[in-house]
Amino acid sequence: MNQSSLSSQRGASVTSIILILIIIVVAGKLAIAIVPAQVGDYQLTKLLADQLKEANTNNETTGQFLERVNRQLSINAYYNTNAEDIFTFTNKKPGQLAIYKNYQETNNLFANVDIVNRFEGDIDPASAE
Repeated sequence: MNQSSLSSQRGASVTSIILILIIIVVAGKLAIAIVPAQVGDYQLTKLLADQLKEANTNNETTGQFLERVNRQLSINAYYNTNAEDIFTFTNKKPGQLAIYKNYQETNNLFANVDIVNRFEGDIDPASAE
């Protein structure tokens, strides 16, 4: 039973181990750049929907709603974020306020390569229920 050295070789080569490590590192970096932005958007959408529901219940104006959201953003530690930068009004009638969320978050991946997460969507009284 004389087997050649190639047929008896078992396990991964150094090249395949290095490639697997590179893939794991890139996947990890992508997850670190994308997942927090997605979670933050979910929390922000929930905050906006809750504030919109309360503002519509109280028949608040757009100015009062913007003040309410900016105050809540400062409490939630979004210090460099203004409500005016996150959304625009699609309905400005008190008691029927509706907004369109449109903003982006940029995270560095490697060197000068960035991941840009864009978030947009309507938030109206029906979705705030």
